[in-house]
Amino acid sequence: MSTVLLSLLFLLLTLVLFYANQAVHRRHPHFLLTPAICTSAILIVIVQATSTPFATYFGETRWLPWLLGPATVAFALPIFQERKLIRKHWLALSLGSCAGIVASIAATLLLDRVLGVHGDMARSLLARSVSTPFALEASRHMGGSAQLTGIFVVMTGLFGLMLGKPLLKLLPLRMRIARGAPYGAAAHGFGLSVARRVGTEEGAVASLTMIFSGVVTVLLAPLLGRLLA
Repeated sequence: MSTVLLSLLFLLLTLVLFYANQAVHRRHPHFLLTPAICTSAILIVIVQATSTPFATYFGETRWLPWLLGPATVAFALPIFQERKLIRKHWLALSLGSCAGIVASIAATLLLDRVLGVHGDMARSLLARSVSTPFALEASRHMGGSAQLTGIFVVMTGLFGLMLGKPLLKLLPLRMRIARGAPYGAAAHGFGLSVARRVGTEEGAVASLTMIFSGVVTVLLAPLLGRLLA
């Protein structure tokens, strides 16, 4: 079987598994059945069992990561729909996003100093709390590794899925924007998916904080890279 044909089969398999897993998750909304977790685990097992090189798998499936860019732009729609709410609370949302960025940077610097997480790993960690298109661009300017950054972004999002609701229940947050903002600022697209299930306002606010945090992180990337030089 040619490499191109095998790569196309993996693309089809990835799509079939994702949508099948999505249907299962709707009926049984358990954390471990989240498509991002379950589908990835199945694909890893198949790739390893068939001894398929990653380059072969990624050959045609590279279009799926590319779609993250247009998907991120599409999040502007709920922002537009809730523009009155955002215009009313723009200062609180901006400060909340900045606080999330500062917390992420502080945590990375702490790991760098206490646990000795140096070099590429530390610089790749800096961009973990924003969505993948922003994170990869920021990591490039920081001198980090695109592969490591991608892994850290996914791990951060999964932690957001797992711990987001329990943590927010412990916090005395009554306003809907206060419940939506942390998802977008700390857990990017994964958190956004949870926020949208909570409510439309929460989803719009999560979209805004996710995009705002991503843009600010990219703009600050050269400076942030010097912190770990």
